[in-house]
Amino acid sequence: MSRRHVITTGCVLTITALTMTAVPAVATSPAVNASAVLAVRQPPPGMLEALQRDLGLTREQARTRLLNEARLRPVEAKLRRRLGSRFGGSWYAGITAQSLVVATTDSADIPQIVAAGGRGEVVNRSLAELDATVEQVDAALSSHPNGRVRYVDVRNNKVVILSDAPSATRNAIEAAGVNPVAVRVVPSDEQPRPLSDLQGGTPYYVGVTSRCSIGFSVLRGTQNGFVSAGHCGKTGATTTGVNRAALGVFQGSTFPGSDFAWVAVNAEWTPKPLVDNGVGGTVAVAGSKEAIEGASVCRSGSATGWHCGIIQQRNASITYPQGTVSEVTRTNVCAEPGDSGGSFISIDQAQGVTSGGSGDCTSGGVTYFQPIGEILTTYGLSLMTTAGNPPPLSTGTCTGYPQTVTGTLNSEQSVYQPDNRYYRATVAGVHTGCLDADDGVDFDLYLQKWNGRDWDTVATADSPSPDEKITYTGTPGYYRYRVPSSNGSSPYTLGYRTP
Repeated sequence: MSRRHVITTGCVLTITALTMTAVPAVATSPAVNASAVLAVRQPPPGMLEALQRDLGLTREQARTRLLNEARLRPVEAKLRRRLGSRFGGSWYAGITAQSLVVATTDSADIPQIVAAGGRGEVVNRSLAELDATVEQVDAALSSHPNGRVRYVDVRNNKVVILSDAPSATRNAIEAAGVNPVAVRVVPSDEQPRPLSDLQGGTPYYVGVTSRCSIGFSVLRGTQNGFVSAGHCGKTGATTTGVNRAALGVFQGSTFPGSDFAWVAVNAEWTPKPLVDNGVGGTVAVAGSKEAIEGASVCRSGSATGWHCGIIQQRNASITYPQGTVSEVTRTNVCAEPGDSGGSFISIDQAQGVTSGGSGDCTSGGVTYFQPIGEILTTYGLSLMTTAGNPPPLSTGTCTGYPQTVTGTLNSEQSVYQPDNRYYRATVAGVHTGCLDADDGVDFDLYLQKWNGRDWDTVATADSPSPDEKITYTGTPGYYRYRVPSSNGSSPYTLGYRTP
């Protein structure tokens, strides 16, 4: 069961959104020649300059980093799928992301990791085990005054807790029975807060004085809109644009628990798949494939403009004064009040919207973003991209889901998941499922619900492709997924999220 709690807040805070344009993926050759790459494609406008400034790189190093990230991303997706439950996490290493490190709990996987172009590392705990430990830690510290930041550190194969009172935090963890070997408590004075600004400004307003900014343009059916941070405004709040003309209404908002929202706009506004790059141009949004830890990522906001950094850790939990927000991503990108809700983008792939952080863009800081995938699946939205017709929900492999199962199917076989059983939803809400298999096969996905006598199919995804996604809003009850192979044999990954 997901640990998220859908809670809305009456506080209207200020948020900033960004839109960036990305470039198509570059060549897949293992040899990196930045000059040759630029002869084929230019990086998104302003991205090289921001990477140079914020990461201390030369222009050639910045170009080489972007090429390496584009080259190694599909390698990581393939290995993640093939390792399944043994997967221990992955990250880029080196100032130009020249190495992809893939962790596994089984040393027998090292040859296939190396053969695929990665660097293997054997660890004691799988990523699924670390994610489960984060849930235990969150529960243990839910009402504790210390340890306000928790995240999975795949590089060290532990769950890290940042605390201003380490001894008290350790005592709370031990009292809760959490495995101390899997947890590391680090002294820290970091005190994240939502990046709000109640002073007037652009590009849009909530109420009379609260300034916010657009995240990414989206569609729900034929309805145009955009996503932003949940702490910007509650469901039903009206917004106006930079010119103070009517803009739209919040259709959904969650904060704390999560930190995301979406606004439906009126016909006077035309959303575009673009992000402001802070230097008079835009960056196009080509998709929403999840970037790997260690990848470069850029953020744009109305308060501080365009800044870049590195994705540090995923599955972080932050306890703000208003409550805890879970499953956000930690970065070393700076931000300030007024930047909340803004876009995070990696090359040309949307990553999420700014939630909050600490520090500033003078001395540096840490900023967290809410991943875009959950926003899209929760509200049944499609991201507007440069492809024209937006893809349903998010694109890419099935990563970032709280529950993941793996297996292999031969042609015309089928299986029920999880583990040939079912799961129970105790509250009404959204069920999301994501199936990922090798190219060239045709796998389908069905969500079924127990009616007291038999299993009814309540949602279907049966396109002629290896990858399928389902979003279904249902009542409490017992559910399961059926995964059949209509054609072909392949390993597969099923990620799913329950209410």
